[in-house]
Amino acid sequence: MTATRAIKVLGLGGSLRNGSQSERALRIALAGAEEFGATTSALTGEALQLPFYDAGVVDRTDRARELVEAVREADGVVVVSPGYHGALSGLVKNALDYVEDLRDDGRPYLHGRAVGLIAVAHGWQAAVTTLNQMRTIAHALRGWPTPFGGAVNSAEVKFDETGGASEERIERNLRLIGRQVTEFASAQLAAGFGASPSG
Repeated sequence: MTATRAIKVLGLGGSLRNGSQSERALRIALAGAEEFGATTSALTGEALQLPFYDAGVVDRTDRARELVEAVREADGVVVVSPGYHGALSGLVKNALDYVEDLRDDGRPYLHGRAVGLIAVAHGWQAAVTTLNQMRTIAHALRGWPTPFGGAVNSAEVKFDETGGASEERIERNLRLIGRQVTEFASAQLAAGFGASPSG
């Protein structure tokens, strides 16, 4: 089966520091999605600097509306977080909380979307625990975490400004995550489960 249009993959994450290791990991995963025909976009750094999510507040900032609309239009999502003290960053968690605004859509939350997950931390313990938390959140939002997830120990692996990593294996793994998001989204679209109008 093949999709009838280009798959849209959205990247979310990174840190407030431009060119952070986590943002560079995200760019590699998105490059993997593009290699398999997806069109990609990313919201990172300052684009995720949002007010604390409050379901009781109706008004949204321009950035918050942009985030919600980008998720709504996406066929798949790649989320990357740095691991802070063994957990995902508040910046990334707060951005994911805004997915609650899709609860009344025809395709609520992350329903029917593949979600690629990557955690980047200084040490294996924080990288793995952060990745596990991200999987739990993706499930709670009705997303489909890809079979392969990325736990990256930034004490051992460095990303460069040209889109590469110091370990070829890590670069391949990140590209695989982008590929799996694209493949799942293509299968969903071919089966008739593409983006539906908001509810």
